[in-house]
Formats: sequence, C-alpha cells, structure tokens
Amino acid sequence: MERLLIVGAGGFGRSVAEAVLATSRYALVGFLDDRWPDVEPVWGHPVLGKTQIAQFSAHADAAIVALGDNERRRLLCEAVLASGMQLANVIHPAAVVSPSAKLGRGVTVMAGAVIGCEAKLGDGALVNTGAIVDHHAEVQDFGHLGAGSCLAGGAILGENSRLLQRVSLKPGERSPPNTTINALAV
Repeated sequence: MERLLIVGAGGFGRSVAEAVLATSRYALVGFLDDRWPDVEPVWGHPVLGKTQIAQFSAHADAAIVALGDNERRRLLCEAVLASGMQLANVIHPAAVVSPSAKLGRGVTVMAGAVIGCEAKLGDGALVNTGAIVDHHAEVQDFGHLGAGSCLAGGAILGENSRLLQRVSLKPGERSPPNTTINALAV
C-alpha cells in the first residue's frame, strides 16, 4: 500500500480520511494542517505539522489536498508535486464512477457522488457528497462541485469555479472560470 498524507485536518479532511480508511488502497500516515500544533490527532492518526509539504515528503508516497478553497488547493497540489510526492485520487467506495470517465490528479469524489459516461474531472477537482457529473460533463482543474449539486449532460464547470450545494447547470451550459455559482445566480 502507498503511504498517504492528507493536507487538511478539518471537517473535509476528516471526510476524506473516512473515504481513505474505507478502502485498502492507501495507508494513512497522518495529516498536515496550518493549525498545528493546536489540532488534535484524527482517530489516532497524527497531525504531523503545518502545510510545509516538502518537509514531510519522506513520510509518504502520495498526498491528497482536502481543502474546499480552490486557489489554496491548487497551490498546495503544486507543492505536493514539487516535493516529489504524487497527487492521490481519493474515491469513496460509495461513489459511482463510470469506467469511461477521465480523472486528473489529486481528484476527490465523495460518498454518493455519480460520475457519468465520458465525464471529465480535471486536476484537483472536488466532487462532494451526492453531487452528479452527468455524461460528457466536465469539472475543470480545481473546480468544486458542492454537496448535492449537478452538472447535467455536457455541462462544464470552469477552472477554479465552485458550484455551491444543491445548484445545477443545465445540459451543455458552461460556467466561466474563477466564479462561485449559488442558487441565486442560476
């Protein structure tokens, strides 16, 4: 098993840890979090230090950045790669991912999410609990689909964009990059 670090020990980091522990793909060695040393271990897994990733590259083979902030996730993913570690993909075992879907590096797909036929998830994409990326839809690099949100067939969530919880894009609709889309904007 590859040794895995989770960057972020907050609520989302813990959710990602549950997904990791529910599979046998990675051995979780611990967390990095900027609140260190004031953050408690997570279920017996240590918080090793702050997010100065290069200092901890000897501890793990791969890392996943478990932060909802798109730009911060991008910067930390770049730091993971610069350190020589790989970016892990974490797919919760209760998610459904089509075998024809294309996934980038550092992707997180949470429980109940559905990734459809020939859908694409870019590097650092985050598909939260119960979200849907329907057939031929795309979450571009460092996009974030909130819990229960939906990209209908062929829809595209732009790079660094966030679709808040329970919001949908229509078939073929495209969001611009670097935007946050909430229920009032759709």
